[in-house]
Amino acid sequence: MIGRESHRDVLEQLERLIRKRITQGCSDSYVVELVQDDNRVLKKIGEEAIELVLAAKTGDSGSICHESADLMFHLMVLLAQHEIAVDQVLKQLQNRMGVSGLQEKALRSTLKSG
Repeated sequence: MIGRESHRDVLEQLERLIRKRITQGCSDSYVVELVQDDNRVLKKIGEEAIELVLAAKTGDSGSICHESADLMFHLMVLLAQHEIAVDQVLKQLQNRMGVSGLQEKALRSTLKSG
Protein backbone atom coordinates (compact mmCIF):
# COMPACT_ATOMS: atom_id res chain seq x y z
CA MET A 1 0.00 0.00 0.00
CA ILE A 2 1.19 3.51 -0.78
CA GLY A 3 2.20 5.55 2.26
CA ARG A 4 0.63 8.91 3.09
CA GLU A 5 3.61 10.91 1.74
CA SER A 6 3.53 8.92 -1.48
CA HIS A 7 -0.13 9.84 -2.08
CA ARG A 8 0.83 13.50 -2.15
CA ASP A 9 3.76 12.63 -4.43
CA VAL A 10 1.39 10.95 -6.90
CA LEU A 11 -0.77 14.08 -7.07
CA GLU A 12 2.27 16.30 -7.51
CA GLN A 13 3.77 14.07 -10.22
CA LEU A 14 0.48 13.91 -12.09
CA GLU A 15 0.06 17.68 -11.80
CA ARG A 16 3.55 18.26 -13.22
CA LEU A 17 2.91 15.82 -16.07
CA ILE A 18 -0.42 17.44 -16.97
CA ARG A 19 1.10 20.93 -16.91
CA LYS A 20 4.04 19.73 -19.04
CA ARG A 21 1.70 18.23 -21.62
CA ILE A 22 -0.35 21.44 -21.77
CA THR A 23 2.79 23.58 -22.11
CA GLN A 24 4.37 21.39 -24.77
CA GLY A 25 1.13 21.02 -26.72
CA CYS A 26 1.98 17.56 -28.08
CA SER A 27 -0.49 16.58 -30.78
CA ASP A 28 -0.65 12.98 -29.55
CA SER A 29 -1.54 13.92 -25.96
CA TYR A 30 -4.97 13.18 -24.50
CA VAL A 31 -4.47 16.10 -22.08
CA VAL A 32 -3.88 18.47 -25.00
CA GLU A 33 -7.02 17.13 -26.71
CA LEU A 34 -8.99 17.90 -23.55
CA VAL A 35 -7.80 21.50 -23.22
CA GLN A 36 -8.02 22.45 -26.91
CA ASP A 37 -11.80 22.78 -26.61
CA ASP A 38 -12.96 24.53 -23.43
CA ASN A 39 -16.06 22.34 -23.20
CA ARG A 40 -14.31 19.00 -23.71
CA VAL A 41 -12.85 18.69 -20.22
CA LEU A 42 -16.12 19.95 -18.72
CA LYS A 43 -18.06 17.24 -20.57
CA LYS A 44 -15.56 14.60 -19.45
CA ILE A 45 -15.90 15.68 -15.82
CA GLY A 46 -19.68 15.39 -16.13
CA GLU A 47 -19.41 11.95 -17.74
CA GLU A 48 -16.96 10.71 -15.13
CA ALA A 49 -19.10 12.04 -12.28
CA ILE A 50 -22.12 10.16 -13.66
CA GLU A 51 -20.05 7.00 -14.06
CA LEU A 52 -18.89 7.34 -10.45
CA VAL A 53 -22.48 7.75 -9.23
CA LEU A 54 -23.53 4.66 -11.19
CA ALA A 55 -20.59 2.67 -9.79
CA ALA A 56 -21.53 3.78 -6.27
CA LYS A 57 -25.09 2.59 -6.84
CA THR A 58 -23.75 -0.90 -7.59
CA GLY A 59 -21.58 -0.84 -4.47
CA ASP A 60 -18.62 -2.33 -6.37
CA SER A 61 -15.59 -0.85 -4.62
CA GLY A 62 -13.27 -1.64 -7.55
CA SER A 63 -15.50 0.30 -9.95
CA ILE A 64 -15.90 3.14 -7.47
CA CYS A 65 -12.12 3.39 -7.13
CA HIS A 66 -11.60 3.27 -10.91
CA GLU A 67 -14.23 5.92 -11.64
CA SER A 68 -12.94 8.11 -8.80
CA ALA A 69 -9.47 8.03 -10.35
CA ASP A 70 -10.93 8.98 -13.75
CA LEU A 71 -12.84 11.89 -12.19
CA MET A 72 -9.78 13.07 -10.24
CA PHE A 73 -7.62 12.97 -13.38
CA HIS A 74 -10.06 15.09 -15.37
CA LEU A 75 -10.49 17.47 -12.44
CA MET A 76 -6.72 17.90 -12.32
CA VAL A 77 -6.69 18.72 -16.04
CA LEU A 78 -9.35 21.37 -15.43
CA LEU A 79 -7.34 22.83 -12.55
CA ALA A 80 -4.17 22.96 -14.67
CA GLN A 81 -6.10 24.52 -17.54
CA HIS A 82 -7.12 27.34 -15.17
CA GLU A 83 -3.66 27.51 -13.57
CA ILE A 84 -4.95 26.40 -10.19
CA ALA A 85 -2.53 24.27 -8.19
CA VAL A 86 -3.78 21.12 -6.49
CA ASP A 87 -2.26 22.56 -3.31
CA GLN A 88 -4.76 25.42 -3.50
CA VAL A 89 -7.63 22.92 -3.43
CA LEU A 90 -6.00 20.93 -0.64
CA LYS A 91 -5.59 24.15 1.34
CA GLN A 92 -9.30 24.85 0.90
CA LEU A 93 -10.06 21.40 2.27
CA GLN A 94 -7.64 21.91 5.14
CA ASN A 95 -9.29 25.25 6.00
CA ARG A 96 -12.63 23.45 6.26
CA MET A 97 -11.33 20.88 8.73
CA GLY A 98 -13.06 21.26 12.07
CA VAL A 99 -15.85 23.36 10.56
CA SER A 100 -19.29 21.84 10.29
CA GLY A 101 -20.29 21.28 6.69
CA LEU A 102 -23.55 23.07 7.43
CA GLN A 103 -21.68 26.06 8.89
CA GLU A 104 -19.28 26.18 5.93
CA LYS A 105 -22.18 26.04 3.47
CA ALA A 106 -24.01 28.84 5.32
CA LEU A 107 -20.84 30.96 5.28
CA ARG A 108 -20.49 30.50 1.52
CA SER A 109 -24.14 31.51 1.02
CA THR A 110 -23.56 34.66 3.10
CA LEU A 111 -20.45 35.55 1.09
CA LYS A 112 -22.27 35.06 -2.24
CA SER A 113 -25.23 37.22 -1.27
CA GLY A 114 -23.17 39.97 0.37
